[in-house]
Amino acid sequence: MTDPQRPNQNGDFVTDARQELAGMLNDGMAHPSTKPVLLWGAAGAVAAAFLPFVSIPMGLAAGAGYKFYKRVRPD
Repeated sequence: MTDPQRPNQNGDFVTDARQELAGMLNDGMAHPSTKPVLLWGAAGAVAAAFLPFVSIPMGLAAGAGYKFYKRVRPD
């Protein structure tokens, strides 16, 4: 089943992720995925500050990466 909000989704993760990232880079903060990805990145960085074995950049990348993945593959 195709998502009506993602008309270009073809089932290939790499292609879908590339299109999503290109849209985020072109539209900036106006793109619907940019704010949630940045918010989850910030949350990951804050969580990493409290964990002794995780660095803040690693937490930022993990939080942003998780939300980006869930935006590309919501199921």
